[in-house]
Amino acid sequence: VNGLGMAFGMTLMILFWVLVIWASVMLFNYIRYKSEHGPLGLLRRKYASGQITKKQFEQMKKKLN
Repeated sequence: VNGLGMAFGMTLMILFWVLVIWASVMLFNYIRYKSEHGPLGLLRRKYASGQITKKQFEQMKKKLN
């Protein structure tokens, strides 16, 4: 009986850490996706591709913040 309870506790602990790691990865991916696909990310891509000048980029970035 004692060994079974210990195995159950160990399983719960492993499950807890798997969930913590999974939640951390999901949060990181959400933040990264949001920053890449939000208005500022679009502005950065336009600047990087040469569609807007640095001056335009700075003006638009100021408006977003």
